Amino acid sequence: MNSPASSDNLPQLLLAAARGAADLQSTDLVALDVGDVLGITDWFLVTSSSNTRQVRRVAEEIEAAVKQAGGEGPLRIEGMEDARWILLDFGMFVVHVFHDETRSFYDIERLWSDVPKVVFDVDGNPTS
Repeated sequence: MNSPASSDNLPQLLLAAARGAADLQSTDLVALDVGDVLGITDWFLVTSSSNTRQVRRVAEEIEAAVKQAGGEGPLRIEGMEDARWILLDFGMFVVHVFHDETRSFYDIERLWSDVPKVVFDVDGNPTS
């Protein structure tokens, strides 16, 4: 059963990333608490946008928001050229910025449906 994670234990840099994504109206923003089952990171932050230009801009804004909040830049970035699925690895959390069609195809939330999750509102604030 998928239970909500506590929004109280979200890392501040993850919250900054979520708010950065929300600033550019990315959609369906959710954090998946994968730490207990994955081992290489604690959280996935997943969001999407309707076109590749916007996907790229959201990824850039997330990186800027994390740096502005006092974090380091991502350890690695993948997919920036194609901008259909950009992965930003910040170590303690990994951000997946999808093009809407790509997100629907891979359905990452279904793959990780057994982990606790936090849903965000349009302003990047946790709602669960």
